[in-house]
Amino acid sequence: MLVVDDEESLLELVAYNLQRNGMAPVLARDGAEALRRLEERRPQVIILDVMLPDTDGFTLCRHLRERGIQTPILMLTARDSEIDKVLGLELGADDYVTKPFSPRELVARIKALLRRTEGRRQQIGPIVIDYAGHEVYRDGQRVALTPTEFKLLATLAAEPGRAFTRQELLDRVWGEEAFGDPRTVDVHVRHLREKLERNPSQPEWILTVRGHGYKLNSPVAGL
Repeated sequence: MLVVDDEESLLELVAYNLQRNGMAPVLARDGAEALRRLEERRPQVIILDVMLPDTDGFTLCRHLRERGIQTPILMLTARDSEIDKVLGLELGADDYVTKPFSPRELVARIKALLRRTEGRRQQIGPIVIDYAGHEVYRDGQRVALTPTEFKLLATLAAEPGRAFTRQELLDRVWGEEAFGDPRTVDVHVRHLREKLERNPSQPEWILTVRGHGYKLNSPVAGL
């Protein structure tokens, strides 16, 4: 679990109660640290405060979804406003808890999110993406992807058949760390093809759109 909040006492309270319930919390105190943590390890749930020192939770939530990160997000806020709740959900949050909350309620909502995401998979030909476990399989065999490769594949899979420009992929997957070099995308696409295509030199699924970028071939089925 990734917990993002700048309030130290709340971080400690949430971490304590997650540990009591067999969960392993990872803590971040602002948006930048949260993004670094996500590079290191993908959590099962992101617990995200609306008010952060360097950004706001709504912006960070939208940024994560635009980058193809499908991890369930539980928003925390001190404002019991219907507008805030609707905005958070429209930007991609999965649930909402208003401060002050009881630790029991928070844990119950996290467990409910985990139940909802169990078995959430997407199939593209022989490739299966397990979003809950952050794993990828080809012909039933697990394929080891780096976190960046997983994000790139998930971004393409979010809109199968759509051609993404290199710049779009650069922005969604790498964000501010991209340094504007589209060749970064080419290198990672090549790595994905080597791991997922039967014949990387003649790809069936991760296709080049000449003069534009890349797309993930259809058909796609939800499992």
